[in-house]
Amino acid sequence: MCTIWWLLLFLYHCLPATLPGFQVPESPGARLKREGLTAQHPVVLVPGIITGGLELWEGKPCAEGLFRKRLWGGTFSELFKRPLCWLDHLILHNETGLDPPGIRVRAIPGLVSADYFAPGYFVWAVLIENLAKIGYEGKNLYMAAYDWRLSFQNTEIRDQALSRLKSKIELMYVTNGYKKVVVVPHSMGVVYFLHFLKWVETPPPMGGGGGPGWCSKHIKAVMNVGPTFLGVPKTVSNILSGEGKDIALFRAMFSGVLESELLGLQTLEHVLRVTRTWDSTMSLLPKGGETIWGNLDWSPEEEEGCDLSKKKSLPSSGNDNSSDAKKRFQVQESVNYGRIISFGKAASKLPSSQLPSFDSKEFVGAGGDKNSGSSCGEVWTEYDEISRETIRKFAENKAFTATTALDLLRSVAPKTMQRGEAHFSHGIADDLDDPKYEHYKYWSNPLETRLPNAPDMEIYCLYGIGIPTERSYVFKLSPKDKCKSIPFRIDTSVDVEEGSCFKKGVSFVDGDESVPVLSAGFMCAKGWRGKTRFNPSGSPTYVREYRHKPPASLLEGRGIESGSHVDLMGNYAFIEDILRVAAGANGADIGGDQIYSDIIKMSEKIDLPL
Repeated sequence: MCTIWWLLLFLYHCLPATLPGFQVPESPGARLKREGLTAQHPVVLVPGIITGGLELWEGKPCAEGLFRKRLWGGTFSELFKRPLCWLDHLILHNETGLDPPGIRVRAIPGLVSADYFAPGYFVWAVLIENLAKIGYEGKNLYMAAYDWRLSFQNTEIRDQALSRLKSKIELMYVTNGYKKVVVVPHSMGVVYFLHFLKWVETPPPMGGGGGPGWCSKHIKAVMNVGPTFLGVPKTVSNILSGEGKDIALFRAMFSGVLESELLGLQTLEHVLRVTRTWDSTMSLLPKGGETIWGNLDWSPEEEEGCDLSKKKSLPSSGNDNSSDAKKRFQVQESVNYGRIISFGKAASKLPSSQLPSFDSKEFVGAGGDKNSGSSCGEVWTEYDEISRETIRKFAENKAFTATTALDLLRSVAPKTMQRGEAHFSHGIADDLDDPKYEHYKYWSNPLETRLPNAPDMEIYCLYGIGIPTERSYVFKLSPKDKCKSIPFRIDTSVDVEEGSCFKKGVSFVDGDESVPVLSAGFMCAKGWRGKTRFNPSGSPTYVREYRHKPPASLLEGRGIESGSHVDLMGNYAFIEDILRVAAGANGADIGGDQIYSDIIKMSEKIDLPL
């Protein structure tokens, strides 16, 4: 397998140069350098969840020989050599959300932290290379690596990551001729940096003590890439069962593999046991409740469909409101997107008046399964504390919205939610002058905090569109024949006709394959547009969408026009936008808004006081 992987890498890098008639497109960095563009503003890159490397500094005896070796990222060799030991070093303390006793795993510093996720799989590498072509190097380019497993405030408490970022921005500002910094956060790094914007101006001990005006003085632009501002619905599914669409399909095709105890593993149970200790995932739960994501009968995307047959007519730039540009998502069948979790196909379709209600108080203190014995294996999840009868009651033809799904998670994962909700909030502020919003748990929610007083600081929402993206799920109960197992799973038997938004138990909307357009674009399109209560100084906002175009052949690798969540980082149009702003351009100079999706129409449907 490794030999095949390296052979494919060799062919990818060497074959195009040997083929007659195949011309590798000139990179944006090389072309813009010829046009005279040079590095102006320092650039700070902020990685998201999962993509940053982690290394071992202290571990258990089973980790002998792994000091300062990558546990996350790179080749993942230790996953195959000693999987249970590997998991035991990635898990965090179930009470504190910090290091377990005797274990220290830390973020790898520098650009190497997240340039490549694995050999040959770039994350930031292509953007870094293009920045280098116009003059960027170590003195004006910085990767703000942090331990993405931790809650945002805990990255400061344990590692002083926010203080280090503040000091680095101040140093780059001074040593680069007092030029403001351009910050480029990606995915969860977007809400991490939003937390930083509030933290840096807040007085100690809770904040960084930069004082009012720090952001206005030091930051030219925040270019949010694949932003998760309003959360991601698949986070609910991940916390509930450890599944997304890919895991669910694998489970259906290879029945029993993930449930088997081959080599002593209960794969999904172990994944759930570990990932539920990563408090950062709580920042990705849907924010804004039913106001943003819809209720049992309504959602902002209710008129969308998923027919991508028109996706080949892709304009390369500029606004396009033509019928061709709008036809890629056509209405095929009504989907109740607001029902993020439905137990059974009927619950996803029935009128809300016919659905049973969910009362979380009914399940408080529900006991564990008394029949669960030690023979069930050593893996433990919070489901072991809940009886099978209680589990059955959760799933009695019920449907859950963005609001009630949080109640469901509080019932099935109480410790996870209690720990996480001490660090994150998912509501909408009624009065931002209420002193409670000075607490750090609100700082990463754009609906419960204000942007800093920085009228010249530009805010960009840059994201791909045109790829079906997970929005809601139909679940079922797992078989009863196995104890200490996850009791819920996506029901892949629920399917509809070709061209529908609903396939294999999952409904889809427009997005970048990971983040729906609604979450990525709403704040720049409406929530922060002009002077609003969330943007009182009127910082200018821009929406820049990139229509997905898959590579024409294997020789194009992951594509230079991709809109996929990570592959966007290699999109030439996206890279050009970053380089131009870093070289001094503003939003108007690069064309202002570039919108192909229905984000404006969706935003207008959301009744949010601004």
